[in-house]
Amino acid sequence: MQILTYRGYAEYGGVSPKVNWVGSFEKETGCRIAKLDTVQTAEEMAGKLKERPYDLVSAGPVLAGDLIAAKQVQPIDPAKVSGWEDIDERFRDMLTVPDSGTSDKVYGVPYLWGYHEFIYDSTKVRGDLKEALSSERTALKDSPLTIADAALAAGDGEKPFELSKDRLDQAMALLEAAKERTYWTSPIDLVKGFATGSLDYAQATPYYRLLLQKAGKPVKTLHTRETTGWVDSWMLGAGVPDTTCAYRWLNWVTAPNAQRDAAAWVGLAPANDKACKGRAKAICDVYEAGKPKRIDRVAFAVRPPGGCRAQDGECTDYAAWSDRWQLLVK
Repeated sequence: MQILTYRGYAEYGGVSPKVNWVGSFEKETGCRIAKLDTVQTAEEMAGKLKERPYDLVSAGPVLAGDLIAAKQVQPIDPAKVSGWEDIDERFRDMLTVPDSGTSDKVYGVPYLWGYHEFIYDSTKVRGDLKEALSSERTALKDSPLTIADAALAAGDGEKPFELSKDRLDQAMALLEAAKERTYWTSPIDLVKGFATGSLDYAQATPYYRLLLQKAGKPVKTLHTRETTGWVDSWMLGAGVPDTTCAYRWLNWVTAPNAQRDAAAWVGLAPANDKACKGRAKAICDVYEAGKPKRIDRVAFAVRPPGGCRAQDGECTDYAAWSDRWQLLVK
């Protein structure tokens, strides 16, 4: 098989012999992973997919939408995925596409999920959301989807991934207030920022807040009514001639053991709550995994304009978001 995924999502012992769920998969199933390519960003992943096809890809919401639209992936049969029912229904529905036939089509098996929060140095600032987004001593994730966080801060709490032009303009006005802001692609950059005192605020996952607090840094979470999150899912390539080993992989990465290993290694929550034990317990606790009230406060990303019709002028599409973002960060 040929697999494309994010760094840390499929480990074979190259970093540490103790972190290896690829080798055990091959040993127990008899399937061989001939090529395992890893990337750090969604943009890098999209670039790899232009170079060659893959049997399996772990994609985030924007890339997943592109792959489905381009017919580069094929529907998955949930009945062949043994741990399917163990995954939260909300996650399962995210890559389920309505079909004109007898049933909907499922295009992804949820793997890991996370959400962003704003953290701040409690010795320097009091913690204000609009200040966090407009301050030059803030680090934001370098992604057009960050616009949704600004929309939540600037707007009325409506769906942050379905923005009219007016709402997009409001969100961008908040972001454009800072001219010298930091934009990160690796979360290590924000850790360094707080360690050196160059940052007051940062958009981060709960995992990095936990790391900073364990290191003795006085960071706190800026409490908001809602925040943005995402789910990364495994998808099956459209041209896979024999899906036997691919489904064995999907079963493997849906099971608690593999999800527990991945969650503990990369600091994201497992889609299967049964993985929230042992080495993954601290990760699940910091994300409040398995607590519906926490998940209800997360606006999970979809490819803009989501369920809104961009062609009618009602909502802006991802291309518009990307263009505005590039002008912001250049």
